[in-house]
Amino acid sequence: MFRKILIANRGEIACRIIATARRLGIRTVAVHSTADARAAHVAMADEAVAIGPPAPADSYLRADRIIEAALKTGAEAIHPGYGFLSENPDFVTAVEAAGLTFIGPSAEVIRSMGLKDAAKALMEQAGVPVVPGYHGADQDDAHLEGAAEAIGWPVLIKAVAGGGGKGMRAVARPADFAAALASARSEARAAFGNEAVLIEKLIERPRHLELQIFGDGTDAVHLYERDCSLQRRHQKVIEEAPAPGMTPEMRAAMGEAAVRAARAIGYRGAGTVEFIVDASDGLRPDRFWFMEMNTRLQVEHPVTEAVTGLDLVEWQLRIAAGEGLPLTQDRIPLTGHAFEARLYAEDVPAGFLPATGTLAHLEFPETVRADTGVRTGDTISPWYDPMIAKIVAHGPTRAVALNRLARAIEDTRVAGTVTNLAFLGRLARHPGFARGEVDTGLIDREIDLLAESPAPARAIEAAALLEAAAPPAGPLAGFTLWAPLRRRVTLRRDGEEVTGTLLFEGPASATVEIGETVLDARLAPEGWRIEGALPGAVLRAGGAIHVFAGADGSFSFTPVDPLDRAAASGVGADVIEAPMPGLLKTLAVSEGEHVAAGQPLAVLEAMKMEHMLAAPRAGIVAEVLAAPGAQVDAGAALIRLTPEEEDA
Repeated sequence: MFRKILIANRGEIACRIIATARRLGIRTVAVHSTADARAAHVAMADEAVAIGPPAPADSYLRADRIIEAALKTGAEAIHPGYGFLSENPDFVTAVEAAGLTFIGPSAEVIRSMGLKDAAKALMEQAGVPVVPGYHGADQDDAHLEGAAEAIGWPVLIKAVAGGGGKGMRAVARPADFAAALASARSEARAAFGNEAVLIEKLIERPRHLELQIFGDGTDAVHLYERDCSLQRRHQKVIEEAPAPGMTPEMRAAMGEAAVRAARAIGYRGAGTVEFIVDASDGLRPDRFWFMEMNTRLQVEHPVTEAVTGLDLVEWQLRIAAGEGLPLTQDRIPLTGHAFEARLYAEDVPAGFLPATGTLAHLEFPETVRADTGVRTGDTISPWYDPMIAKIVAHGPTRAVALNRLARAIEDTRVAGTVTNLAFLGRLARHPGFARGEVDTGLIDREIDLLAESPAPARAIEAAALLEAAAPPAGPLAGFTLWAPLRRRVTLRRDGEEVTGTLLFEGPASATVEIGETVLDARLAPEGWRIEGALPGAVLRAGGAIHVFAGADGSFSFTPVDPLDRAAASGVGADVIEAPMPGLLKTLAVSEGEHVAAGQPLAVLEAMKMEHMLAAPRAGIVAEVLAAPGAQVDAGAALIRLTPEEEDA
């Protein structure tokens, strides 16, 4: 076994690997960008090495600096985690050339599975069922359209490289094929530098099932399936194991296919064989097809750990150190049911835009497993994936596990950034999902219900107003005279104000007036009860008041100082703000320039996509408040306009 390993990653997965290494007595080396100098994974590791600036291309994707750090610190092996360099065959080659061990499959295997068309051809040769389609080298437009006709409409155009839904278009009729092909190629070329595509039969009621496999280079086993059908824009949201509706016959057929795939390429380490399943008539052994293979540990591996009781990172380390498979197929347990929900810093009502912010508070219930790479006080950076944590619930049955997940989501408390918690909570309570009626289109069909952002109830506003009126804790807190008895308090939430009049009858009794609503409040040991009920846990942190209202979500309010109103009155539609964190790529205007309504002003790059910011009305550019190349936070002021008639 290794004495010291380097983790070529960051965040949650780096912390996860360090935890297992520590349990096995293995010393760890973390690498970090300057943005991550005080990150959780850096604090957890035995040693840490700085490898460059915040941009991944200058740090976490710099294979040379990572290998240099491993050699300098005496690490014997490198664990890539997932993402970044985890599926880069050139990195594997460089690691091994430096005399180090790569904790994962060989460069040859990664390369063979890296392109979808080549992987499917290889799987077809191994006897693994593949989706009917065209995976050939002839990329002529007419040839591809002819292949689509032969397959039968509808079809799916997919980029042969990459993933994440980029370069993918569904086509229902011949008249739409040419435009969809051009669009898919353009997106694939921009995202992967490779515009080649393949054509597949479109499964109209698909489920996404994947098999966790492990190989030692000679033999292979599977650790059962995960259902990853709950997706948004081809990105997984909630995963579970085992798959609902799974039959012994279907599991045996899929397991045999996955193991056959691993053996055919001499697979070593952890991997996932992903299948697309036609579930229109239940789960049938003749209705699943190979989709792709991920040659690394998956984000959702904790659900497999929960139902098997095994540590998949430990298996990776033992196999990479030269051991054989820890268990034979017949000794791998499968107990109960598990779910994993991905908690992100993102603005769901705004279209799931990534968000940033400093975590004023982060707390998970003790009833579930929460894998995270951040802590209270940490900042969600615009440079990296905004995942905060993975919430994992296990139970003896699917119903119990799902109830535990839903309750855990309600009891999770995050302050300092917007999150998808309320969205996850609605999804976990969705009746169709509870019945096991899952497919990859469920979220899109129900998005209006799942993504709604209701206004807080009056009781929640009252709880926030009462917290704002109370004096902060301190040496004189016990001597408050509660005078004056009548207080008027204003809070701001999402740009809107709520004002309440609070009439205190004593330190534990009050009446709250909000508009026409009058509410009775009584102070109990657990907090203010409004009309006899506790609206939620209330926390003051980060200069704001947060009410965690369980299934209703969380709500954050900022106390308004009346003296600050005048200073803030000039900010509004005249200021163009960044709608999300990102890189200000270009500015199309300069100070003093006249602009028309709708005219492009700037381009913001976020999450590998470009977003054009336009003038909300005609006017004159009074000020340019940020420079091209600047990394800006959501809400950052970029440009200020004045009306045409004003002198700029």
